[in-house]
Amino acid sequence: MNKIFWLLKWDRNPKEFQGSEANPLLVKYFKNTSITESGSTEHIPSGWALASLSLSMLLSSLDTSIANVALPTLAQAFTASFQEVQWVVIAYLLAITTLSVSVGRLGDIIGRRRLLLSGVFLFTTASVLSGVAPTLWLLVAARAVQGLGAAIMMVLTMTFVGEIVPKAKIGRFMGLLGTMSAIGTALGPSLGGVLMSGLGWRAIFLLNLPLGILTFLLAHTYLPVDRRQPKIVRAEFDNMGTLLLVLALGAYALAVTVGRGNFGSLNIALLLAAVFGIGLFLFVEGRAASPLIQIAIFRDPALSGSLAMCLLVTTVVTTTLVVGPFYLSRAFGLGAAMVGLVLSVGPLVAALTAVPAGRSVDRFGTQRMTIVGLIAIAAGSVLLCIIPAMSISGYIASIAVITGGYGLFQTANNTAVMTDIRPDQRGVISGMLNLARNVGRITGASVMGAVFAISSATNDITMARPETVAAGMRITFAVAVILIVLALAIAAVSRALAKSSLHAGDVACPPHDVAHQAPSLST
Repeated sequence: MNKIFWLLKWDRNPKEFQGSEANPLLVKYFKNTSITESGSTEHIPSGWALASLSLSMLLSSLDTSIANVALPTLAQAFTASFQEVQWVVIAYLLAITTLSVSVGRLGDIIGRRRLLLSGVFLFTTASVLSGVAPTLWLLVAARAVQGLGAAIMMVLTMTFVGEIVPKAKIGRFMGLLGTMSAIGTALGPSLGGVLMSGLGWRAIFLLNLPLGILTFLLAHTYLPVDRRQPKIVRAEFDNMGTLLLVLALGAYALAVTVGRGNFGSLNIALLLAAVFGIGLFLFVEGRAASPLIQIAIFRDPALSGSLAMCLLVTTVVTTTLVVGPFYLSRAFGLGAAMVGLVLSVGPLVAALTAVPAGRSVDRFGTQRMTIVGLIAIAAGSVLLCIIPAMSISGYIASIAVITGGYGLFQTANNTAVMTDIRPDQRGVISGMLNLARNVGRITGASVMGAVFAISSATNDITMARPETVAAGMRITFAVAVILIVLALAIAAVSRALAKSSLHAGDVACPPHDVAHQAPSLST
């Protein structure tokens, strides 16, 4: 009863007990609690809680790239073609892309901690199944399930940061997640190569077993328990909306990946199916009692602009990873080892700049840092347009500018979106951010890759002459500059619309932190 008495007094007047030792049971609680000017409390998460979130982001990002290096070996092990073993990578990316929004919404409904733990368990189990798969298509199926677990981990990790981290520090913790994502992406190919050379291809999947168990234990022990809601106020999961969105996104992903650069009748049919599916999805969501995505949130110009910019920027950054290997090998004549070393510069710069970028966002605000990041990406893309006249050091400098700008943009954009949104919308908004990012990755790898191949004027890019590859590089990054200029225009327009809506009283929003200037969500 004494415990209950002190806790009730704390809830009624928390300022009275700040720094108090009236009850030793509350001392530990006070150390992790700050009082805002309004008298509300903000709990500072423990280092172990943040470690569990960082590991979740690291593992899901690591498996995005670690399997690429194993494709030649898998083709030999299963006596399969290159097109067939590509599905080991495609299945994982498809699952993440199509299910990001759905798992975010599911977390809003059933509880984020519960779903994150389920995702880590699913990811770890599917990793083991991938490592022991006796056939290629069982491996592909296991990778799809692993992608589902990764989607949950990616989406809910960002959601938890928006929920448990004080508003004034969200930027730096978003930067930490950006660092983990960049490290995972950069570490994948090199770590995969080391494991394969010593232990075989199965080791790249079985590695996730001890790391997954550690992540599960940390998350189970240190993440806050989900608050129970009365059954009458719990929203139902939108099964029809989820199915339509998954089918539409899957059709788009297949439309831009199948055919190996030849855009034929199948690609056109899939693209039309995707457009029709999105239209049907919007129609259904507008009439659903508990929609997967509340269409009204797109009336918030800041949110819509952030998602559009995320898609465009990720498209450009992915282009550097797809076009870079061909350009370095054909134009500069670098071997595979040197190409890998040069390509590692980008993720390394992103990893080193993510945390400082987060501090800059907390200090100078999201809108200003978003613009600075976009300008840096545009500058780097312009340099790559004139790269034929430059040396390899010039290429590396251009990539460093692009990835440094990308780290700053991502941190600012994520912070803007995830700050000051309704608690019941955090999961689905985080899912939409991941969706925009993954659609950008697919578009960059396929559409921009096709632009590079066409502009190089050759049917086989691996045999193209250095001058034709250089021409393709110029044209491809000229398109990239146009995309970033479009993103800058979206940033300016969405900011102007958000201000006009706010002054007109059309968008209801709570008071924002002056530094963040985060977007609001219409109810």
